[in-house]
Parts: sequence; C-alpha cells; structure tokens
Amino acid sequence: MALGFFSRLKEGLSRSTQKLGGIGAAFSRRRLDDAALEELEELLIAADLGPALAERVIDEFRRTRFGREVTDEEVRIALSAEIARVLTPVAIPFVPDVSLKPHVVLVVGVNGTGKTTTIGKMALQHGREGLRTVLVAGDTFRAAAVEQLQIWGERVGAPVIAGPPNADAAGLAYEAFVKAREEGADLLLIDTAGRLHNKGALMEELAKIIRVLRKFDASAPHSVLLVLDATTGQNAIEQVRVFKEMVNVTGLVVTKLDGSARGGIVVALAEAFALPMHAVGVGERAEDLRPFLAEDFARGLVGDSVRLQRPADGTSTIA
Repeated sequence: MALGFFSRLKEGLSRSTQKLGGIGAAFSRRRLDDAALEELEELLIAADLGPALAERVIDEFRRTRFGREVTDEEVRIALSAEIARVLTPVAIPFVPDVSLKPHVVLVVGVNGTGKTTTIGKMALQHGREGLRTVLVAGDTFRAAAVEQLQIWGERVGAPVIAGPPNADAAGLAYEAFVKAREEGADLLLIDTAGRLHNKGALMEELAKIIRVLRKFDASAPHSVLLVLDATTGQNAIEQVRVFKEMVNVTGLVVTKLDGSARGGIVVALAEAFALPMHAVGVGERAEDLRPFLAEDFARGLVGDSVRLQRPADGTSTIA
C-alpha cells in the first residue's frame, strides 16, 4: 500500500480512532484493576470492535498485567497486536481468474452501500492491468444506478449491458455472460438490487440470477462480493448474516471508511465471519478503493504512533 493511500486511510479512520481516544485519558500510568479493565472493555465495545475481541484483550491484560501500572501506549500496542492478528487471515486481495474467460462476479449489498461505484472502480483498476471487463446494470429498479454504471463504463471503456426500467435482471446477466464469453472478456461484474426491506423478493431475484447463470456455466458465479457501508456500524453484521442466507458470499468490500466513526466494525466482521476482506474504500476516487492490508488498518485504527514490525519468523508484532 502506497504511503499516500495509508495517509488517506489514517485520515479516514481518524473518527474511529477518536472513539479509542479515551484510552489516553484513562490509562496514563494507571494501575490495572477490575475497574480499569471494565472501563477499557467498554471503550473497545463502543469502538465497534466487537465483544469477542474486547473480551480477549481484557483477559490477556488480566493474565499478564493485572495489578501493574500501565500506560496508554502499552494498551494501544497490545490492542494493535490483537487487531492485526484477527485481520491478517482475512486480508485477501481479489484476483480475477483470467482462465475462466470471464470470471463472473455477482456484487450484492443493500442500496446505498456503494455497489455501483465499487464495480466502476474495480473495472477501472483491472482495466489498467490489461483485463477486458463487461458490466451488467442489474439493479433495474433504480434508474440512477443504471446511469451511474453507464458513466463508469464510458470512463473505463467497458461495455455495459442494460435494459429498460424493471427489466429482468437474470435475463440481462445471462445476455452479458454470453456476450462476455464470445468476446473473450476476462471479467464480468454484475450489479444487483439491494431492497433488503423486501427480503423475500430480493432473495428470489438473486436466486434466479444464479440459477440462470448456471444454465450457461454450472460454476457461475465464481465470486459473490458483498459491499458494506462502514457508517452502518454493527448493522453490517446483520447484513452479512442476511446475505449469507441468500447467496454464498465469498468476500467483502467495506466502503465509506472516510465518513465513519465505526471503522472498528471491520474487526468485528473478521471475528464473526472470517470472510476474505478484499478491499476498503476511503473516498470517491478510483484510487481510494484499495486491497485490504491488515497491518496498515491496525496502525490507522489505533494511531500511527504504533509501528508494526515483521520479525524473522514472519508473524505480525507491534513495536
């Protein structure tokens, strides 16, 4: 991750970092007793890091430092180490399998999470890598989504398969799949509707898209990416549960970290589901969607003063 993007990530996470600001005030050379540990646990949970991680951090402090005087820096170092440990296994970049011709990606999520923008950014980035991409405007209920995807298509030089309002999304996906294979495209990105308030209809629509795609290729879709809005905080966990019921989610993308004080939700998601975290977004520019790197995220979340180092055995530690 380039330094410029880390700076943007750190800036984007600044509101989330402020949620952990109480550590400095509460642990400036303070004896670690039951009251202090309870206060720390409340801070961690309030920062959306999730009760499981908070409990582990507290248990570790109780085991190794109980009754001792600690500093806020010691607390941050221990917290960063635990965050990096949780996130490292799920930090898996999305890499299209170009042998599939095309690699079919179904992009799902509730309305407003940034699905369409994420698809556009992915098309641009993979286009720069020399991959040929086809886009499908499968959210046929929202004219704005179709128009937005068409703008991205023009920008990146990728064909966009679209239909009239309320057109059959499964039919569009099938048409695009056939076209993409005929033209030797490398990547097929399918936008979808996200009307979670009407879960039954959404479930049926997604199931139909998958069913129709599999008539052409039994292995499709090859990836199902769930796009989540970081500003929704703990609600993102419920969204993952719901979409996992509907489709086989293979990876996550978290957007809008630059506008959220709830960046800790990324840690809670990794803890709860262990799904690959492919990318995070910290702005509107195409360059602001980048592969997720666990150590950079841990640094950005707790504060840049904590530096992560990689010792000779390859494990992640904090120094």
